[in-house]
Amino acid sequence: MNKDHVNGAVDKFVGGAKRAAGDLTGNTQLKIEGIAQQVKGNLENTLGNAKDVVREANERNKVEHDPTV
Repeated sequence: MNKDHVNGAVDKFVGGAKRAAGDLTGNTQLKIEGIAQQVKGNLENTLGNAKDVVREANERNKVEHDPTV
């Protein structure tokens, strides 16, 4: 887990709360803000996943090409 995953989880949670509050109060602007923040959270999480894949590939590549292993 990296900072992108953490930020993504926070944005998804806060965005969901805003979206729900917007639904309950009929506040369309708040609902839209919540949806946008959830989308941002999903993108941050995807970025974190991509960074994890690259990091893991680099680590595997190091091990495969390290003559001391």
